[in-house]
Amino acid sequence: MQYDHPTAIQDQVIPVALTGQDILGSSKTGSGKTAAFSIPVVAQLMHCPAASVLVLAPTRELAEQVAGVMSSMVSGCKHLRTVLLIGGEPIGKQLMRLRANPNIIVGTPGRVEDHLCRGSLCFHNTTFLVLDEIDRMLDMGFSIQIDKIIKRLPMERQTLMFSATLDRNIERLAGSYLKQPARINVEILNSESKNIQEEFLYAPESGKFQVLLEQLSQREGSVIIFVKTQVKADSISYQLQQASFKVRAIHGGLKQHQRKQVIKDFRNKQYSIIVATDVAARGLDIDHIKHVINYDFPQAAEDYTHRIGRTGRAGATGFALSMISSPQEKRLWRIIHNEPVEKEERSPFRKSSHFNRFRSRPFRRGFSG
Repeated sequence: MQYDHPTAIQDQVIPVALTGQDILGSSKTGSGKTAAFSIPVVAQLMHCPAASVLVLAPTRELAEQVAGVMSSMVSGCKHLRTVLLIGGEPIGKQLMRLRANPNIIVGTPGRVEDHLCRGSLCFHNTTFLVLDEIDRMLDMGFSIQIDKIIKRLPMERQTLMFSATLDRNIERLAGSYLKQPARINVEILNSESKNIQEEFLYAPESGKFQVLLEQLSQREGSVIIFVKTQVKADSISYQLQQASFKVRAIHGGLKQHQRKQVIKDFRNKQYSIIVATDVAARGLDIDHIKHVINYDFPQAAEDYTHRIGRTGRAGATGFALSMISSPQEKRLWRIIHNEPVEKEERSPFRKSSHFNRFRSRPFRRGFSG
């Protein structure tokens, strides 16, 4: 699989995981976390084929990515089988695959709980549990499902929990789900190795689309544009198509097979732009994304981190542009980047309402490529 050298998170997680110790880990997106937990789990399953692992992920896309990585790792082991349990896929096919007693079970909390209620899923031999992006699962309201699932798991197990942030909620869950875990935080230790050039510019809501057109005309490579709503994703995508850009929209309103097709075509470079809601902010692992544009500024720092994490992957240099339309968004930008926050942020649009009258202020942060 061409893993010649471990990334920082892999270098720290794999040796500890192979000892059987629980892990509470944190690292930036695109750091190689999936392989960090997959490699030691698969290694142990190869020595104990009667055991199994459950991997829970917040989104269908991330679950598919994890299942794909782990399936590739066990492709030469006939006694190790993988099943993907996500919504939007035919339940009949999943039931059939579960009858084969797979060793590697990857899924979203909702569909995994569904199979538990149906009696089609049993965890008697599940000695490994991976909670991937637990912070996002909590944000999406999966805490009740996760509790129900974990209560059905054996007490004697190894649990690996990963989160982008380690706040009080995560610490509380770690106290409930993990036993004397090793704490591994690569994001802080490697903060100096950022390879994403971030900038913002002021753009009033009425002038955003024209600013977007200007920015796209100046950029080369694949682009992902983030917006707040499904309606806006479809609208911006349509307007860009009318402007002769090769673009598609992806959001939670699409059926699962439609979302998969959009990602597949984008991965194969059949078009260079996708307009997305935050459904694509996590789990979208496409190395050739060069630019992230926050057309609508995210509402939380964590969402900002995961959005821009779609670029600058695998050591490549990426670029992230945020359009800021209000003093509140400027204030959040300052908080995210640990800058002093003024008591009252003056509106950048006080003097005029026409976007061409405003000075675009790119803010460039240092990066290494």
